[in-house]
Amino acid sequence: MGGAIAFDNMDFIDLKTQQSLIRSDIEKRIAAVLNHGQYVLGPEVAELEARLAAFTGAKHAIGVSSGTDSLLIALMALGIGPGDEVITVPYTWISSAEVIALAGATPVFVDIDPLSWNLDPALLEDALTEKTKAIMPVGIYGQTADMTAINQIAARHGNIPVIEDAAQSFGATHHGEQSCHLSTIGSTSFFPSKPLGGYGDGGALFTDDDELAEKMRWIRVHGQERKHHHPVLGMNGRLDTIQAAIILSKLDLFPDEVGRRQEIGSRYTDGIRNLPGIQTPQIAEGNTSVYAQYTILCDDREKIQSHLREKEIPSVPYYEVPLHLQPVFTNLGHQQGDFPITEKVASQCLSLPMSPYLNSADQARVISSLSC
Repeated sequence: MGGAIAFDNMDFIDLKTQQSLIRSDIEKRIAAVLNHGQYVLGPEVAELEARLAAFTGAKHAIGVSSGTDSLLIALMALGIGPGDEVITVPYTWISSAEVIALAGATPVFVDIDPLSWNLDPALLEDALTEKTKAIMPVGIYGQTADMTAINQIAARHGNIPVIEDAAQSFGATHHGEQSCHLSTIGSTSFFPSKPLGGYGDGGALFTDDDELAEKMRWIRVHGQERKHHHPVLGMNGRLDTIQAAIILSKLDLFPDEVGRRQEIGSRYTDGIRNLPGIQTPQIAEGNTSVYAQYTILCDDREKIQSHLREKEIPSVPYYEVPLHLQPVFTNLGHQQGDFPITEKVASQCLSLPMSPYLNSADQARVISSLSC
């Protein structure tokens, strides 16, 4: 997804207000990096990893170069490659399936739940084969998948590793546990528009498994265990120190921002739920959401988006073309109708302006403009 998208006087994602609150702290932290000169994997990276581990409850947090690279590193650490299958969803950003193919494995899609729009555990077992080497649910729009059910299914079938793609759900909880500490490996992104974002690319991996953590740390530095000793194939997956410094500043605000997001999400739902032709997002039992985006389904999306545009209100239909219909995955042999819930959501979804600093007047303007 992109960064701050501005339409006239209303931002789709407001990054400026947050920056105004922490600009001086960010500048001090960047100045410290400039002074010590350790621009890659410097001390701020280790500090951020410790704070992220404490926030999630995970034993290990590992800063990496992007959310996409974090998923690829996770697959590599699990030894996934040609001949293997990894299950994910067709309704997500392409990186979730892209990394599976880049690892040499085959993406296997499972349709989404009609209410949460995350992987439907009821359909999962039918997709499992002897080639299934991992399951990768995605926390779409700010809430996790039903990780409890997914983990139980994975355990029944030989303890298949579960990688939580939490690029959009970092800060959310599932039955009281933090996203990124719900499965074998958690992965998140610090792309600027994410709930906890930097000012460039970045990501992190989370696990309680000491051996996996060690492998993932090796892989992010070209498979290097120690200088000039490379026991595994790796990549350049290191986190820039300046990005870590910026995220440390933002992390101070993050718990308050999660609360703000939930309040704004609730106000949207209360104001929209009774409008004809619109379905509001449903938060699954036991879940909280960080509303990475506030996304509705519209019976007539084109009409509503056109009306919002006339009112100078931005909106974005994410994932309009599901992954199983993308030309890059033609070799998988899918066609229209294979994943009906995904296709319905993709054809009706519309994300509205959302950030912790969306003011009540702008939000009221958005809600009133939906009554067209």
